Amino acid sequence: MSDIARNLARIRASIARACSRAGRSPDTVRLVGVTKTVDVGRVREGVSAGIAVLGENYVQEARRKREALSDLKVEWHFIGHLQSNKAKVAVECFDWIHTVDREKLARELDRQALKKGRRIPVLIQVNTGDEASKSGVPPQKALELFRAVTPLEGLSLRGLMTLPPYLEDLEAVRPHFRLLREILDRMRQEASEPEALAELSMGMSHDFETAIEEGATMIRVGTALFGKRD
Repeated sequence: MSDIARNLARIRASIARACSRAGRSPDTVRLVGVTKTVDVGRVREGVSAGIAVLGENYVQEARRKREALSDLKVEWHFIGHLQSNKAKVAVECFDWIHTVDREKLARELDRQALKKGRRIPVLIQVNTGDEASKSGVPPQKALELFRAVTPLEGLSLRGLMTLPPYLEDLEAVRPHFRLLREILDRMRQEASEPEALAELSMGMSHDFETAIEEGATMIRVGTALFGKRD
C-alpha cells in the first residue's frame, strides 16, 4: 500500500469517527483532495487509491494537470482566490467553484458559463474571521451576495465555503464553522429552493473533524493526504 493510500485510509477513519459523534453518515461528507503543487504522478497515485474529487488553487496549474490527467474520471473543484479575468478558463477547467466572493466575479462567471452552455455549481466564500489576508465576503454581507448570485442562470448556488483562521485550539475554530452553518440556514429561509443549498465546504487537514461535527459536507485535505509541500 502506498503512503497516499495509507493516509487516505486514516482520513476516512477520522471522517467516520467524526460522523459517528455527529450522528451522521460518512456518505454525507465528500473529501476534496487538495493537489496544489502536488506533481501529476502523485495526483494519479491518489486517484488510483480512491480520491474522486481534486481541489486546485491556481487556474493555470489546474489546466496543465487536467490535460495530463484527462484519462481519469474525477471532479475538479476550484478552491483558491479567483480573479475575474480568469473566469473564462475557470469555467472551462472546473466542475465546481468554491470561492465566489463578490458580485463582479459572479457576473463574469455567469457570462462565461452561459457562453459555454453550462450551469456551473458554485459556493459563496465567507471570511468568517474578517482576516485582511484572506478572500471572502464579510459575514454581514453574505446575504446580500446570495441575493445577487441567486438569479444568475449560468450559476447554480449550492452553499457556502470558508477558510477560518488557523488555530491550534480546535474549540476556538469551531465558532467559525458554526457561523457558516448559521448563515446557510438564513439563506435557506429566503431561498425558493432551499433543498439546493446543501453544501458547506469547510475543514482542512488539521480541523476537518471539528468541521464535520458542525455540518461540513465537503472537507479540503491536502497535507494529511499528500504530505507536506515544499
